[in-house]
Amino acid sequence: MKVKMLSAAVAGAVMLSTQAFAGSHGGTELVIATVNNGHMIEMQKLTPKFEEETGIKVRWVTLEEGVLRQRVTTDIATKGGQFDIMTIGMYEAPIWGEKGWLEPLNFSAEYNVDDILPAMRGGLSHEGNLYAAPFYGESSMVMYRKDLLDKAGITLPYNPTWADMEQAIAAMHDPENGVYGTCIRGKPGWGDNAAFITTIANTFGARWFDENWKPQLDSAEWNAAINFYVDLMTKYGPPGSTANSFNEILALMNEGKCGSWVDATIAASFVSDPAQSKVADSIAYAQAPVQKTKRGANWLWAWALGIPASSEKKDAAMKFLEWSTSADYINLVGETNGWGRVPTGTRASTYANEKFQAAANFASAEMDAINSANPYDSTFEKTPYTGVQFAAIPEFQAIGTAAGQQFAAALAGEKSVEEALAAAQAYADREMRKARYY
Repeated sequence: MKVKMLSAAVAGAVMLSTQAFAGSHGGTELVIATVNNGHMIEMQKLTPKFEEETGIKVRWVTLEEGVLRQRVTTDIATKGGQFDIMTIGMYEAPIWGEKGWLEPLNFSAEYNVDDILPAMRGGLSHEGNLYAAPFYGESSMVMYRKDLLDKAGITLPYNPTWADMEQAIAAMHDPENGVYGTCIRGKPGWGDNAAFITTIANTFGARWFDENWKPQLDSAEWNAAINFYVDLMTKYGPPGSTANSFNEILALMNEGKCGSWVDATIAASFVSDPAQSKVADSIAYAQAPVQKTKRGANWLWAWALGIPASSEKKDAAMKFLEWSTSADYINLVGETNGWGRVPTGTRASTYANEKFQAAANFASAEMDAINSANPYDSTFEKTPYTGVQFAAIPEFQAIGTAAGQQFAAALAGEKSVEEALAAAQAYADREMRKARYY
């Protein structure tokens, strides 16, 4: 009861402040660039509540993940000023913050920054300054059809190896009945196939760069990792996997066409929802598979909202960030749509909430994954970079995307793995020399 009273008091305070705020900002319109996933689309549906309370209007530009990255990167680098708020992540926030491209965030005491999980705050900060507010955070884990494994008489360990995973995938693979053993990302992009593949490569003992910043894509470890990925997907993946990113695989998973999926923990709130998934009652969870090492087996990411320094509406934008990434917003989603559908991975208070614990059978697995991801120690051999599924340097976006295109070509059978890695290595070497890393 005390918790409810406190929440109501905070909500009341926020409402009073936003009503006062509305008087000075009536007619202001914010333009927000965002990604086209379920939680962001749900936020758009709830935005009229913010508009009513503040008088601030919101116009959304909703884009596919790869297109979003290109658009916001071009706009902020050129000071284009198209957007007042951008949906960005742990790669962009510290780099762009250091460059002065993002506005440092300063929230009210009611917002309770200390409630944000340390991994998320750290990944979105530079030199102690928070440059983006996490809307939801994630690591990666295994989501799989336990009913299919039970039928096959196989148990997947909670902490599987890739050998365990391949055995389970083979047992679930039944294409004649429309079920593929695994559905994992194949669409090229540094945040798409390259992100997932990097976690495989990490566990195989690979790294993007050595301690002198020289690319390592021509190593035996990368060769083993990519061969494993291509072989796994060729044997047990659905046709056309090079077109599949998060949303495409989510649709397949919810239709019961995938035996397993290794991807963002945030997907659990969708695949476990009976309103969206035909197999919600059959889904179980495990930690990301490992091979030679546990380091870097599961990624760390947050989709977050940042304010470009070029925005002329920073005060209004800050008010929207405070509303949309607050504990009160999470409560609003929980009470409106159900506690199993709230944006997760950002606040300790979410995981302490008994309603969330009761509704989200994935909560403990998600938290284990987030807590185990370490961007400062993600490879078997030492590296000069931070990041799990990316290297936190400006050049990586181009390098990772170019490599992702080569990985997709290998998966499609257009190139051998060796040819793809040689091309990726040559591109990376050229970019790093151009940037004078060596």
